[in-house]
Amino acid sequence: MAVIEKTAVGRDRSVAATTGAVAVTATLVLLVMVLAAVDITQGTADVGASEVWDALTGNAAAGDSSVVIASRLPRMVAAVLVGVALGTAGAALQAVSRNVLASPDTLAVNAGSYLALGIIAVTGVSLPLLASSGAAFVGGLAAAAVVLGLSGLGKGTVRLVLAGTALALGLSAVTEALLLLFPQETEGLYSWNQGSVGQNGFDAVVQMAPVVVVGLAGLMLLARRIDALALGDDAARGLGVPVRGTRVTTVVVATLLSAAAVTLAGPIGFVGLCAPALVRPLTRRFRGLVRSRVSLPVAGLVGAALVLGSDVLLRAVVPADTAVEVPTGVVTTVVGAVFLVVMALRLRDTASAEAPDRLRIPSRTAFLVTVVALAVALVGVLVAAVLLGDAKLLLGDVMNWAQGRAGRVVTFVLDTRVPRVSAALLAGGALALSGTLVQAVTRNPLAEPGVLGVSGGAGLGAVLLVTTVQSPGSWEIAGAAFGGAAVTAAFVFGLAARGGFQQNRVVLLGVGVSAAAAALISLVIVLSDPFDTTKALTWLSGSTYGRNMPDVVPVAVVLVLGILLAVTRRRELDLVALDEDTPRLLGMGLPRARLGFLVVAVLLAATAVAAAGTIAFVGLVAPHAARALVGRRHVRVVPVALLLGALLVCLADLAGRTVIAPAQLGAGLMTAVIGAPYFIYLLVRTRR
Repeated sequence: MAVIEKTAVGRDRSVAATTGAVAVTATLVLLVMVLAAVDITQGTADVGASEVWDALTGNAAAGDSSVVIASRLPRMVAAVLVGVALGTAGAALQAVSRNVLASPDTLAVNAGSYLALGIIAVTGVSLPLLASSGAAFVGGLAAAAVVLGLSGLGKGTVRLVLAGTALALGLSAVTEALLLLFPQETEGLYSWNQGSVGQNGFDAVVQMAPVVVVGLAGLMLLARRIDALALGDDAARGLGVPVRGTRVTTVVVATLLSAAAVTLAGPIGFVGLCAPALVRPLTRRFRGLVRSRVSLPVAGLVGAALVLGSDVLLRAVVPADTAVEVPTGVVTTVVGAVFLVVMALRLRDTASAEAPDRLRIPSRTAFLVTVVALAVALVGVLVAAVLLGDAKLLLGDVMNWAQGRAGRVVTFVLDTRVPRVSAALLAGGALALSGTLVQAVTRNPLAEPGVLGVSGGAGLGAVLLVTTVQSPGSWEIAGAAFGGAAVTAAFVFGLAARGGFQQNRVVLLGVGVSAAAAALISLVIVLSDPFDTTKALTWLSGSTYGRNMPDVVPVAVVLVLGILLAVTRRRELDLVALDEDTPRLLGMGLPRARLGFLVVAVLLAATAVAAAGTIAFVGLVAPHAARALVGRRHVRVVPVALLLGALLVCLADLAGRTVIAPAQLGAGLMTAVIGAPYFIYLLVRTRR
């Protein structure tokens, strides 16, 4: 009798679970249908709901019918396909990696696909859409393999985000360099990278739909094995499931779905991250959603609702003629950034500073030799930077220019070149010192102004000013950059302080804020006047082009003040970087000291961004390399980091101006290419 009762109870629960899963699925289908119906009524043409209905039933005028059939319906179907593909791919990747932050974005799949398509475009080979999708698939798969290899499976939640972010920055920098070097061959690739579901007809949708269907079918066939992996590798092997083969196959199929979405609409950010996260709470309430055979399609439906909802929201908030120019990916990226911040606040952080640097104390002679060698190298690079470029000069020309006896051509060249070299020199030193202060205060070796979103906030503030005020001055741009940096820094450090500036939480918060700042910058640029857009893009590339001496005055002033503070307060900086208890035992006001150092760090980063644009990784690479060379005492770290930062940016600026002259690459692109591998090296070095 008891057995009969238990069986009945179990059956009732199973029925309830199935009913709940069906109800959730039906609700999502209804939501997607409603959003799709609203989406096709929005657009620039005066075609409302009644005209759309007439077009669908064959009773509309030719013009209205053309708008609906050739533009709005393909856009709506593309949004559904992209959302389903990304949502399902993200859920599959999170399941096999046992990592709630795994997604096509965090695995750098989009950046890998972007680079692959950029390389093909540069070769001048015209490929059909399916072949382009294949190339995007190969690029995305390679990037995902690298990131998963660095982060490991089932561990390293934040490490995965860091590895993916660094690799994406490096790959994107290479792609942007290709865009600048081959503008004709890569025409249209930049706009594609912004991520838009807009279509010209059904051709692309018809070609990509079978790929998405094949990918979904493949994941459905793997669903039982994916469920087995959730029990653990040993349990899955005990059930006869090939663990490695299942993981590899799932990642390949998920990458295929991501590549199809990227080919169809460009990178639509963070849908693959957010959709499974929104499904996860439902699985606790409706147990029928636990199985992958159900949760994967449901995540796809949530992804479709996210993309359609973003598209509908964009057109509801922004005027129709302007909304056409705003990529849907901007909206989804902002949503994903908010999600990252929430995840950062909820994650448990067990990481700590790496050990290898702590006990290493090089001799005084080694420190002096290092400083002299770096100073000589910096002087050599500065001399080369002044002499080399699109016009090569001699030292005698520089001497004559300094004495006011140079010719008109030499005077013009040096009047433009010397401020650029000065901007690179000062910005590099400022970013390096800023990174040193931030890493000391947060005791976080992965913290730096670029990764923490401070540089992104500064860039947003400056871009807002550049695109709204005609001919702003240097101090005005520096003030706007500081305002943006201060807001983002207060946000990141304020939230991180509640957990004692835990290592991974700080970085994850920064990555989220940085993504939001990048999306908002794209939005401001798109909505700006084309003339202002060019100014903003040139400035954002981290280029010193067009800088004059007044532009570098703010960063020079702040850098001098920062150096004085770091030198005079070097012992406090050592104590702050040590631990929580020692400074308090010695009577030091730890909160006040932290706040003071962070304010100076933000000022340094903001003025550096105002002088030379957004330059990533310098604030990370220079302090790390300095500690590796001369130990952890800041009396030694500060001068070496300053020299290294100035040397890195000057070298990047020189290479960007001379290697491909007369064409030029921004220093920011060059430092990203150099800094991304170093950042990945640090992740490998600290791997447990």
